[in-house]
Amino acid sequence: MISNGHRSEWIRYFLPSFAQMFFLVVFMGIYISGADSILKDGDTGYHIRAGEIIIREMAVPRHDPFSFISPTLPWTAHEWLSEVVMAIVHNALGVQGIVFLFALLLATTHWLLFRWIRSSGRNILVDLLIFVLVLLSSRIHWLARPHAFSLFLIVLLYQILILHQEDRGNYLYVIPPMMLLWVNLHGGFIAGFLFLGIFLTGYIVRFFTEEKEERSFSAKKGRQLLMICGVSVLAACVNPYGVHAFLFPFHLVSETYLMDHVQEFLSPNFHGFSPYRYLLLFLIGMLGLSKTRLALTELMLVLLFTSMSLYSMRYIPLCAIVYAPILSRHGDILFGQLKGKVARCLRARAEVYERIDARAKGYATLIVVMAVFMALSTTGKVYARFPEKTAPMAAIEFLRNNPIRGNMFNNDEIGDYVIYELYPQYKVFVDGRSDMYGTPIMKEYMKVVAIDRGWKDILSKYDINYIFFYTDSVLVRHLLTDTAWRCIYSDNVASIFLRNIPENAAAIARYSLVGTVPGMRH
Repeated sequence: MISNGHRSEWIRYFLPSFAQMFFLVVFMGIYISGADSILKDGDTGYHIRAGEIIIREMAVPRHDPFSFISPTLPWTAHEWLSEVVMAIVHNALGVQGIVFLFALLLATTHWLLFRWIRSSGRNILVDLLIFVLVLLSSRIHWLARPHAFSLFLIVLLYQILILHQEDRGNYLYVIPPMMLLWVNLHGGFIAGFLFLGIFLTGYIVRFFTEEKEERSFSAKKGRQLLMICGVSVLAACVNPYGVHAFLFPFHLVSETYLMDHVQEFLSPNFHGFSPYRYLLLFLIGMLGLSKTRLALTELMLVLLFTSMSLYSMRYIPLCAIVYAPILSRHGDILFGQLKGKVARCLRARAEVYERIDARAKGYATLIVVMAVFMALSTTGKVYARFPEKTAPMAAIEFLRNNPIRGNMFNNDEIGDYVIYELYPQYKVFVDGRSDMYGTPIMKEYMKVVAIDRGWKDILSKYDINYIFFYTDSVLVRHLLTDTAWRCIYSDNVASIFLRNIPENAAAIARYSLVGTVPGMRH
């Protein structure tokens, strides 16, 4: 017979801690809603195909293989290693494997972040509130794309730098190999160097402003970090593009037209529900009430990454990560300033949660859950696909069964799906790589999309024979009234128009009779 003490000891390995619960919430939430969340962006498709090309040719492409635009466009495939990983997983497990990979990566990132916050032993109620806001804010950019690797590495680097700063462990030696890996995974490695620069600046300023007896500490820490920064720069140069990899992110943000017209580069919209708005207000309120000032390093981090997040919504998850330990420290200080019955009650409740959390060792639950979902991924019991309500999969199937010759003009996101499903049979006009196409081509693209003056000249310039675009768009509504084009396919998601010329007469006759266009809406 098992005694009550042994039963209690056994059960605790099935009771997840708060960090493990956050892992399970993120992982299961992404996995179960994969098509509607992590697969809602078409870029996943071209990353997979790019990885397959790299594996097949054993080389990182220098020029674009997916667009028909000539001469072939130079392409900086700065995410090549991520794309190789995605291609390997996809070839083994299909799209479901991609969902599993990024659900695991994002869940591990936030598990690591919460564990790090809790390692300081601060008020658990404050940490829970902060982390819920961090999760809700970060969710805006949870996609099956290479930037997820950057989020994981940023949490790891941030923790290493804080531990070094607080003299709780020196793991700086991990940073150079991390940068070697990071520079080949994603352009977000530049954010890593921003972190290094901020912490190094903090040591330098403290050396010149502290009392004499404290300067030796800052000097020692600063020298160690400066040496690591130098080695990290050399390590990051080991990539297919050498030192030019450092210039790519700055070239991208300097393309002001792209920054102003590509949706994910736009500033966040606070008119609707925006968890990040509440996280930002929480930060402002907490720092305003706290009697403890921000440390210089914290101030620089908050100013830089808040500015980045307000400039472009894609930086919100990064900003939320930066806020988390800062809010935890200052929130704990502020909570300690509270007086009265309610404060005493909350402290007592926090102590109970802390004791429960300390005893919870739910590794068995994690192992069981991961085993179940891995089995679902490998046996085909669960099948993931791009969301058919928003992805043009039926229209793509039409093109697969009814080949059309000539050049395509397409929506940029539709281009991602075409690359995934139909490459190399079809090549696109543009896709999600707006940085590669650059301002001149994207301006031409936007002129056609908006039916601006000269839009027909652009179609003629590229010898466009058919147009593949979202049905609910200005362009499609105009084409329905333009006798120069005939609709040969339409459904609730996408429509295909063929140029009305003699060479296309047979295809037009086949598909454009009233009532015979597949999925045509009347």
